[in-house]
Amino acid sequence: MRKGGKKNKGCLIGCLIFVALWVVMTAIGAIVGPGHLRKAQETAALIDIQTIQTAATTYQAQFGRYPASMDELGAHSSLISAELASGDKGGYQFTLQGGPAVYTINANPLASNVFSPRAFYTDQTQVVRESQGPEPASAASNARH
Repeated sequence: MRKGGKKNKGCLIGCLIFVALWVVMTAIGAIVGPGHLRKAQETAALIDIQTIQTAATTYQAQFGRYPASMDELGAHSSLISAELASGDKGGYQFTLQGGPAVYTINANPLASNVFSPRAFYTDQTQVVRESQGPEPASAASNARH
């Protein structure tokens, strides 16, 4: 009977070590994770802005003006994906306003996006600007380096 007791103690100690390691790894993930998620979401938003810029420039070359909205740009499915054309992607709301010679693109964090508070703005100059907090970025915002 003693042999079984030692086996159970070894199993119990192994389980306790596993639980302790799991708690430590979860705590590290909670501390480090949000920063990595924020960076990933912001990087994806910047890539999507570049995609919209390229598509808007291609649209302008084909039709002689920039698209008035994401819907209009999305109607030409070969230029951007349907998901991006919907305006909501990766925790950001993308808007496009265009005219004969100018356009603006805004990427604002959705309310559910608690990890990425930065908003982005660009126009036909293709300079990306950013703002921290709930306010949308604009032409007056700091240029992104």
